[in-house]
Amino acid sequence: MMGKKGRYHESEVLLSRALESIPLGSQTFSKSKVQFPYGVSPFFIERGKGSHVWDVDGNEYVDFMNGLLSVSIGYADPEVTHAVQSQIENGVTFSLPHRLEIEVSEMLIDMIPCAEMVRFGKNGSDATSAAIRLARAFTEREHVCVCGYHGWHDWYIGSTSRNLGIPESTQKLTHVFKYNDISSLEEIFSANQSDIAAVIIEPMNIEYPKDDFLKNVKELAHDNGALLIFDEMITGCRFAKGGGQELFNVIPDLATFGKGIGNGFPLSAVVGRRDVMQLMEDIFYSGTFAGETASLAAVKVVLGKIKQEPVVERLAEQGQKVIDGVTRLIEKYDLGHAFSVSGHPAWSFLLMKDVGEISMWEIKTLFFQEMFSRGVITIGTHNMSYSHMDEDVTFLLNVYDEVFPIIGEAIRANSIQDVLRAEPLKPLFKVR
Repeated sequence: MMGKKGRYHESEVLLSRALESIPLGSQTFSKSKVQFPYGVSPFFIERGKGSHVWDVDGNEYVDFMNGLLSVSIGYADPEVTHAVQSQIENGVTFSLPHRLEIEVSEMLIDMIPCAEMVRFGKNGSDATSAAIRLARAFTEREHVCVCGYHGWHDWYIGSTSRNLGIPESTQKLTHVFKYNDISSLEEIFSANQSDIAAVIIEPMNIEYPKDDFLKNVKELAHDNGALLIFDEMITGCRFAKGGGQELFNVIPDLATFGKGIGNGFPLSAVVGRRDVMQLMEDIFYSGTFAGETASLAAVKVVLGKIKQEPVVERLAEQGQKVIDGVTRLIEKYDLGHAFSVSGHPAWSFLLMKDVGEISMWEIKTLFFQEMFSRGVITIGTHNMSYSHMDEDVTFLLNVYDEVFPIIGEAIRANSIQDVLRAEPLKPLFKVR
């Protein structure tokens, strides 16, 4: 007689099948098997609605990953879906441009402080790489300074530990500096003063800028003849309507937007100063699907919602409830030595630390095991969407209230291996 199937049986069957045809079993590193402990994790989602998703085994979750922050309004939003369906009926990719390209460009220019002209791509790496090429063309320089995560293309990823396959000559052109440490950028300029084309930075990720950091970065770049690029793939239309540049009142020369504008539909944008953007006519940045109209129709609805409805305000309000609630629970269970919360309310981080001989990877594995089994999808962050209501926040905090004491007891008793039902995760490439 066949025994009872496990909670994630169909996910594991599909993962086994996927690995036969797809490296890592996923198209996206952060969604792949290396991120989640086998045996206690779902690996495939079947559908989503609002703030909830259902995996292929039928398990329901409140989703705090939200498509790696690409779903800002909510899954299967009726207005977005209707606009996309209507456009599909009239065609998706044409032989000449479509009026939606103009309409969405104008909406972005109206919303983003630095935007005077716009060009589209399909993902963040498209946009950031185009911005770097523009900066190199405009300044006639080759070196770049980076801070944050800027995609998979050679110019950036060569500066990380995932640099396999990147020519050494390319790696030497990129220099990493530290957030909130202006001296680390000053040192790079001191050594490469006349060679830096651009400084590209996420205006914020884990921590807020301190001591006029962003303003000082801009001044340092301009004093040395370099352009400032804000990578607003996540902060754009989340931290403020016009992104981090609006929130912190520091206006870059160029900026890249994407995840906050399409509610899961693939579209990214390079925006910026007219004199720099005009060079798009001379460099080669061109893609058949950059003007694909189903995504443009989705973005038009999303930008309309962001302009007319309290999208940004709700992300901040609900996200602050999460930060406050999780912080209280960390204090309640005396877990400050293992956990802390950081980031902006729309995108906050549960930071984990080694505790004695117990590694953060063991703690993270147990955390995932217990959160998933109780119906919360997370990657250790709280990626808020417009569809997250009070009941979702309450549900999340109630789950934390159950999971934290389990982790706390395992740490105190040094028995975390006894309660794990999976092999601990291994250290991974960190994008931030």
